Amino acid sequence: MSALLEVSGVSVTFDGFRAINNLSFSIGPAELRAIIGPNGAGKTTFMDIVTGKTRPDAGRVTFGERSISLLGMNEARIAREGIGRKFQRPTVFEDQTVEDNLILALKANRSPWAVLFWRPKAADMDRVQALAEEVGLGDQLHRKSGELSHGQKQWLEIAMLLAQEPRLLLVDEPAAGMTPAEREQTTALLVSLAKTRAVVVVEHDMEFIRRLNCRVTVLHEGSVLAEGSLDHVTRDPQVIAVYLGRG
Repeated sequence: MSALLEVSGVSVTFDGFRAINNLSFSIGPAELRAIIGPNGAGKTTFMDIVTGKTRPDAGRVTFGERSISLLGMNEARIAREGIGRKFQRPTVFEDQTVEDNLILALKANRSPWAVLFWRPKAADMDRVQALAEEVGLGDQLHRKSGELSHGQKQWLEIAMLLAQEPRLLLVDEPAAGMTPAEREQTTALLVSLAKTRAVVVVEHDMEFIRRLNCRVTVLHEGSVLAEGSLDHVTRDPQVIAVYLGRG
């Protein structure tokens, strides 16, 4: 099965610091992958490159069955191609209801001119309901988003990304600040989402990653240090030396 995302020989340097160093990485069309590594390993820069925020100095980044290059595209075009990114801090419209946030996310699929005259149809409202239910917010549609718990805001933001039907989701530290129950629900949500799309999770929390039960990629100094199951990589002497042995 060919890769959905293929990063080949990518390097990027900031002010003499090589943040990404000949990085190669691939993920399949319906796969859950965790990325771990010490601070400064290149995890955020990797996501910045894939989403068009940072342009690498060398290498290739291709996406989809036709292996189209992402490197010439801006962030909006990459999002339209089917790559969604969720940052660590949720960015929802707090004074709007859950339903309004999701309607706005549906509208984001349309051209600016069409949006001016757009009104949600019955099918749109059905989609909003389905998205809310998928992330566990089906009974929260009429609540103001600012009243939601931290975990619920994270789920709403994931639903807003899902409204744009991404084929690849990049999720940054989803477990941070969540209660144990929220973390459990988030684990189940990410595992479920990865049945129909690719999901890449950047996370520090080893217990959360263990529950995801997926392939793990360890980054160090901008390169892949190890890859495999969590048990495999945590037994790797190099991983222990540079990451797990700290603290």
